[in-house]
Amino acid sequence: MPVPGRPPAPPRRPAGRLRTALVLPLALLLALAWLPGRAAAADPADPAVSGGRLDWGIKQSFLSYVTGPVANGKWALTGGAATVGGSVFRFHSATGSYDPATGALSAAFQGGVRFTGHRENGTDALDLAVSRLTVRATANGSAALYADVSSKSRESGRTTSTGQARLADLSLSGVSLKHATGTITLSNAPATLTSAGASAFGGFYTAGTALDPLTFSVTLKTPAAAPSPTPTPTPTPTPAAPTPAPTATATTLTLDRGAFDWGVRRTFRDYVTGSIARGSWQLADGAADGGAFFRWTPARGTWAPTTRTLDAAFTGSVRFTGLHEGDTPGLDLTLANPRLTATGAAGHLTVDVSGRTPDGATRTPAPVEIATFDASALTTGNDLLTATDLPLTLTPAGASAFGHLYPAGTEMDPLTVNLPLTPTATVPPLPDLGASPPPVVTTPTAAATSSSPALLIAAAAAAAAVTTTVVVRRRRKH
Repeated sequence: MPVPGRPPAPPRRPAGRLRTALVLPLALLLALAWLPGRAAAADPADPAVSGGRLDWGIKQSFLSYVTGPVANGKWALTGGAATVGGSVFRFHSATGSYDPATGALSAAFQGGVRFTGHRENGTDALDLAVSRLTVRATANGSAALYADVSSKSRESGRTTSTGQARLADLSLSGVSLKHATGTITLSNAPATLTSAGASAFGGFYTAGTALDPLTFSVTLKTPAAAPSPTPTPTPTPTPAAPTPAPTATATTLTLDRGAFDWGVRRTFRDYVTGSIARGSWQLADGAADGGAFFRWTPARGTWAPTTRTLDAAFTGSVRFTGLHEGDTPGLDLTLANPRLTATGAAGHLTVDVSGRTPDGATRTPAPVEIATFDASALTTGNDLLTATDLPLTLTPAGASAFGHLYPAGTEMDPLTVNLPLTPTATVPPLPDLGASPPPVVTTPTAAATSSSPALLIAAAAAAAAVTTTVVVRRRRKH
């Protein structure tokens, strides 16, 4: 099938999505968290940016084109990238520099996404990958989005890779990033495709094309306090040797640390937070959010290397709610305390399931063998028993637990597990999403009495958001 010159124009959005389509002046959408204290100058050896997230849909008409009947393609996440609401990609773990005196900022985010389509004779004519997105704002107020790009030419079929190509120019008109501390959040920044970006997209779009606006939030490190005078050292008793963990017997190892990472299923998360269920999830009992997955810790159990027998139990829960009718959610499903067991190649994931499924069934808390996996893929290295992105297959009992949204045999999100086998082994860290973006000030009195210009901007943004909501509701009546 020949590759067309460019994707069709995006379809007109329904009224229910007008809120995201309405673009307010950027100055009204900037929210900065201003905390007491002075910001230190950027130090390359100690990056000023320590965590954060970037949310960007790239271009919705391009996503529709890739997955539509013409390209008949797909996209895949890499490097721990996630999705938000099904059509926006989230990149994580920002690092970089910031100069509070000038407002110059450089924040690089981890994760990527790859688009493929127009497959013929085992080859994708469309093959575009972007990763390591970086927002750079200069002292003079200009800003741009850069990324590592790999793309295939439509004409020659050759793939080229470019490091930190300038994909898009960002509009920061009327915005100053000077003298910020704590968290910097910029919402719905307009993005315009550059000539380099047009080449990266294989000529599907011309330079100057409006891309989806992007939102990012970065956490700035708190400057270190001035060192106090060094006191005269005094002898201290030698600490006792730490208790070995895990302990070993002739045939088994006792596990007392570790992490289990699992996103359940990306389409399920998108369904929960999307336009149908309009819901959310809540974490409890130590479960953590890794962006594209949830993390449960610690591991309690045993591993027998000779028989390859595993029993590892984790704690924590994630509760999915949505499909609300009044105050009652039609979906209220909790997955808690996962347990991995294996003997030889036969692996099983068991989860405590409770609540209400989308088909209206109510479940009392009970363990369910929700999925199976190939345990022969478990390997040892760096003093860890580990598996990365191990495929998971839904069982009949698991299909029932999800209200039969998915049939038995469905491929769920893969699992990753890291179980330390020595006291010094370490578990890979979670993606760093940074601090939560600061809340928008909604009380005009509070904003009026504050001397912080950021709070005044946030209050204006809140007022504009209310106006936008009113417009959307009025249009929905027609």
